[in-house]
Amino acid sequence: MSKVAFIGLGVMGFPMAGHLARAGHDVTVFNRTTAKAEAWVKTHDGNAAATPRAAAHRAEFVFACVGNDDDLREVTAGPDGAFHGMDPGAIFVDHTTASAAVARELHAAAAARGISFIDAPVSGGQAGAENGVLTVMAGGEASAFDKAAPVISAYARMVKLLGPSGAGQLTKMVNQICIAGLVEGLAEGLHFARKAGLDAEAVIETISKGAAQSWQMENRYKTMIEGRFDFGFAVDWMRKDLSICLDEARRNGAQLPVTALVDQFYSEVQAMGGNRWDTSSLIARLEKP
Repeated sequence: MSKVAFIGLGVMGFPMAGHLARAGHDVTVFNRTTAKAEAWVKTHDGNAAATPRAAAHRAEFVFACVGNDDDLREVTAGPDGAFHGMDPGAIFVDHTTASAAVARELHAAAAARGISFIDAPVSGGQAGAENGVLTVMAGGEASAFDKAAPVISAYARMVKLLGPSGAGQLTKMVNQICIAGLVEGLAEGLHFARKAGLDAEAVIETISKGAAQSWQMENRYKTMIEGRFDFGFAVDWMRKDLSICLDEARRNGAQLPVTALVDQFYSEVQAMGGNRWDTSSLIARLEKP
C-alpha cells in the first residue's frame, strides 16, 4: 500500500479519495473548503492537510480533481502547491478535465523537479466515482503510468494510457464531443415521439434494443420524459468542457459543427435557469412553452 494525497473533494474527488482509503492506502486530503476535508476525515480513515504542499509531503502518489486550468496551476505549481512538497520520483495524477496545453505545461514543470505528471481525466460521473467504476484516460510516460495504474484501479474499471502528455485530455475531449451529440439526438427523438402522439417510453424500450441504443438512452430517457434534471453532470460543467473542445479544434483544424451547435443549445438552457441541471436538460429547451 502507498502513501497518497488527494487534492479536491468535490462530488468526484470525495468518493475517489474514499476508495483509495478503503483499498488500504495511507491517504491525506486537501480541499479549499476546510469543512469538506473535515467531513471526509470523519467518514474515512485518513488525514487532512492545510495546503496542497503539506498534503503532498512524502507522498508517492498525489491525485487531484479540481475545477479548471487555473485551479490546477494553483494546487500544483502555486506558492503552496503540491509540486513543492513532492519528492523526486513521486507521481502526480491529475483527474481534472482541463486543456491539453496545461497538461503539457505542468508535465514540463514537474519534470524539472524530477516528478512525473500524468493527465488522467475521467468519465462516468458522480455515480461512477461513488461506485468505483470510472473510466480513466491517461497521457504521460509509460513508466509512471504503470506504477500509478494499480492505485487508480481502486476507483476505476478502465484505465488506459493513450499517449504522451496531453493525450488523456484530448481523449476526454473526444468523449465529451460524442456525448454532446448523443444527448441532443435523444432529446430530439423523445420530443419528436411526443409530437407524433407516440408513447415515448414504449418507443425507447423498443429502439433501445437496436442500433439506437446508448448509455444516455438507457440511463436518462425516463427522467428526460419526466422533466427531472436534478442529478448527473451539470450544464455549467459541460459548457466548460465543450469550450475546451472548441478551443482545441481551432488549434488543430478539426471541424466540430454539431458540438458548436449543442454548446449554443446549452447556453439557451442556462438562460432558462438550468445552469445546475444535468446535461439531459437539452430536452427542456425543445419543450419550453
